[in-house]
Amino acid sequence: MSNNLSILILAAGKGTRMKSDLPKVMHKITNREMLNLVIDEAKLLQPKNITIVVSEEMQNFQEKIIKEHSDIKINFALQRERKGTAHAVSVGLKNLADLGEKLLILYGDTPLTSHLTLTKMIEKLNDFALCILGFEEEAENAYGRLVVDSSGHLLKIVEFKDATDEEKKIALCNSGVVAVDGKQIRNLLLQVKNNNAALEFYLTDIVGIAGELGLKRTFLKTQIEEVLGVNSRFELAKLEKIKQDQIRKKMLDAGVTMPDPSSVYFSFDTKIENDVIIHPQVFFGPKVKIAKNVEVKSFSHIEGATIASNVAIGPFARIRPGTEIAEEVKIGNFVEVKKSQLKKGAKVSHLSYIGDSEIGEESNIGAGTITCNYDGYSKSKTIIGRNVFVGSNTALVAPVMLKDGAVIGAGSVITKDVEKDDLAIARSKQTNLVQGGKKFHQTKSEKK
Repeated sequence: MSNNLSILILAAGKGTRMKSDLPKVMHKITNREMLNLVIDEAKLLQPKNITIVVSEEMQNFQEKIIKEHSDIKINFALQRERKGTAHAVSVGLKNLADLGEKLLILYGDTPLTSHLTLTKMIEKLNDFALCILGFEEEAENAYGRLVVDSSGHLLKIVEFKDATDEEKKIALCNSGVVAVDGKQIRNLLLQVKNNNAALEFYLTDIVGIAGELGLKRTFLKTQIEEVLGVNSRFELAKLEKIKQDQIRKKMLDAGVTMPDPSSVYFSFDTKIENDVIIHPQVFFGPKVKIAKNVEVKSFSHIEGATIASNVAIGPFARIRPGTEIAEEVKIGNFVEVKKSQLKKGAKVSHLSYIGDSEIGEESNIGAGTITCNYDGYSKSKTIIGRNVFVGSNTALVAPVMLKDGAVIGAGSVITKDVEKDDLAIARSKQTNLVQGGKKFHQTKSEKK
């Protein structure tokens, strides 16, 4: 895409129906803020700059957004008064000195619009002064309508509040997304009036104004799912489902096996190679990468982890951020791993917690083992070498090191390093009292 493109994202909506202290556009879909999803697609168009029109509530999030998108210049424009979409665009342009030859206007609460569709809109500007993104919807709705002539040429957009009964029957609806000639937009906005039912300055009016000036106008039609916006929690959930279904299909098409795709939840950035099997009821948080031939069993939760090939995980496993799992590792049921490295062939089969640790190749961690990595003030590391055997119900009190070939007796509390090939046992000596059990029961029975 030409670097003569500027992008304006309108994100100042109050979102009162969300019933939230969080700005509407910062609510998440597939574990990514809606506004960031819009920016992600916008960046694929390689614009020269992006300007975001925000409300005062959004000012606290500007630094976070800039940091998230450090690979492109992002400007912010504060809209103190909400006087309509044309007013919002005018506010954005006042803060955009370096306006490109082409301008694309997007919405921060419409996160499913594809950059492929936007590319087609921008290409239309080679022959037209503006292009509107539309969709067809036969069901009753309150969208603005695209009015076209008998030849299919766009004449104007009429807001639903101002539409006649005949215009409300039009199926072709307005998404709000606009591509427009950068040299024309300021002049078009100057002529927008607020003589309508809402007393607002509608961006849609520029279509009729452009026609009066003799400028060529057109539209591009897309699927409604791509332009759905969010104004409530219900609509947020609706878009979440659409986005999840898109990712699920992409995964299946790429060679991932899912017996019940609808029960598997992905994040926007989940990366999984082919021949991975994902059983029902699995959740992937952000920043997960999984190589080939991995099996993830049901009720597992994976976030912020890198998993190499031929690994088995779960069921009921939790893999937390900062975890790196090498080839042929086994993570079994009811195992939690946090910020740890498990090297090739290591096994943590059941009922264990591994935190801030390194586990060497072919080491086996017995059931009920925990790494005691936090003393109430700071985190410490547990380092386990190659071919180490840790018996069941062991507590490893960090910082501690178990060197290659070490064996730990079951039920031990290990507080000191164990040298190579040593056997460590740290538990109280067992005492058996002759007939003690019988006496215990007799005493209890007499008390009854």
